[in-house]
Amino acid sequence: MTNFIPIFPLGIVVFPGEKVHLHIFEPRYKQLVNECYEAGKLFGIPTVVNERVQEMGTLIQVTDIVQTYTNGEMDIKVQGTKIFRVLEVIKEVPDKLYSGAIVNYLDNLEDAGNRELMQKVVAGIKELHRLLDISKDFKKADPELRSYDVAHHVGMSLEEEYEVLGLLREIQRQEYIKRHLQKVLPMLMEMEQLKEKVKLNGHFRNLSAFDLDLGS
Repeated sequence: MTNFIPIFPLGIVVFPGEKVHLHIFEPRYKQLVNECYEAGKLFGIPTVVNERVQEMGTLIQVTDIVQTYTNGEMDIKVQGTKIFRVLEVIKEVPDKLYSGAIVNYLDNLEDAGNRELMQKVVAGIKELHRLLDISKDFKKADPELRSYDVAHHVGMSLEEEYEVLGLLREIQRQEYIKRHLQKVLPMLMEMEQLKEKVKLNGHFRNLSAFDLDLGS
């Protein structure tokens, strides 16, 4: 089944369930947001990578218009709902400033995946954040975390996040994030050891190693 939706191409990936704040300033998107909010309709954010609109994106619901400025610009809250694939872009929509697209919606499994694997992924993410000296509050207990909750917080590029968007099973997304962690954690640990060597004037102290066997 195909559907027509207004589209707002952006250089971001919005995952299903994710809440995002946007500042709207272009006339065409001010019109889009106002119409969707007033009518309770949804619009699509297809991801733009390297200045090209990609075929996949996320259907978006406007949950709140936080502030409207005197020039019509807006701060809004939106939430991702489901993933679509663009079949055809409609550049000119009659009587509208914005563009649209004919899309179909993809069957996306958002189950728990492999819980043991996800626990190891979460442990890897915590180690990543420790090495980077940053703190993240996922606002969920660790056993409740899914791939979409953490995918923006593991240092992936836009292209990699877009690849995650195209993975339609939770266990596939978990495996992808695991492989990313297995790639970046050793590099960060090497940097950490280098820092310690400089601090200690060439003498190593014992550093606790993180288990990189995140599961198969």
